Amino acid sequence: MVDDRVTDITATGGISMNASNDNAAAKGLRGWWLSPPRSGMQRLIAPWEYRHLRGFGVTRVFGGSVAAAAGVVCLAYAAYGWAAFFLVIGALNLAGGYWYLTIARVASART
Repeated sequence: MVDDRVTDITATGGISMNASNDNAAAKGLRGWWLSPPRSGMQRLIAPWEYRHLRGFGVTRVFGGSVAAAAGVVCLAYAAYGWAAFFLVIGALNLAGGYWYLTIARVASART
């Protein structure tokens, strides 16, 4: 035995092989990106984020709130360019976090 695999391969039978199937996992970048299976716009979400949607959703909402607060502070000091930047970043993070949490809620309702 090498690496927990059966090394004896007899053509006449007798010993069943319990070797791992190398074709079981998807190969390459495309296969990695498509695991876990998801449809439509959800394919835009990175696989490691999709596996932990609720955590990343809450993180995005928190980050969006911090960015929006920074935008409001910049508005108070009349730094309009920076305010616009932070408010746009904040709005995009809030929208993304809401989307992630919605997907997580729908997925948990199905199970």
